[in-house]
Amino acid sequence: MSQAVSKAMTKFLVVDDHESVLNGTVEGLKRQYPTVEIHTAQTAQAAHDWIKKGQPDLLVMDLSMPNTPGEPAQPEVGIQRLKTLMQEYPTLNIVVQSAHVQSLVRLKPAISDHEGGFTIADKGLPILEMLKLVDWALNGVNYTPKEMRTRLELKHEWMAVLKLAFHEGLQDKAIAKRIHVRERTVRHYWTKIQDALEVYPEEGKNIRIQTELRARQLGLID
Repeated sequence: MSQAVSKAMTKFLVVDDHESVLNGTVEGLKRQYPTVEIHTAQTAQAAHDWIKKGQPDLLVMDLSMPNTPGEPAQPEVGIQRLKTLMQEYPTLNIVVQSAHVQSLVRLKPAISDHEGGFTIADKGLPILEMLKLVDWALNGVNYTPKEMRTRLELKHEWMAVLKLAFHEGLQDKAIAKRIHVRERTVRHYWTKIQDALEVYPEEGKNIRIQTELRARQLGLID
């Protein structure tokens, strides 16, 4: 985990209605991030109310959950709550930890527009793999199911970023000026491009160089 990210972190929120899963996730996070305050919620409404008091550095949430205590747990509840949270908190870092990740296809446009880190961890993943996805989300990485990533859906502005970076050698600040957006927006586009191309952080490798190699391999740039 980068030191810049770790120094800035203060609080996480973990949302899951299964107490054993909730406790296991919290224990894993405590070992990895011992100085961070970790809060919990077991319903969608409680999670929303908690976030309204102050946006956490990270939200880890299941999809199948009750809306309020006593109601049945349903994936649709989590899907709708996640959609609302992404609209209200566009820079919130999110890890979806669920056995129903395929249902996130319904949120494809919202996930594509989301500016915070966004990763998806199947509940069957070992804790170390889940913690890697937590680290990625905190560093602004996007990681989505394979069926949500297709070359054909690279947006026009993403292609512009690729060409300006790798044909003209421009840095993010210059790219932002050329396409009339904020530099932060260009960095957001990079996370979406890398997810679409299935390029993710690897120890000892420069992710921009890996992105260029993959883009050339797929014929997206000459």
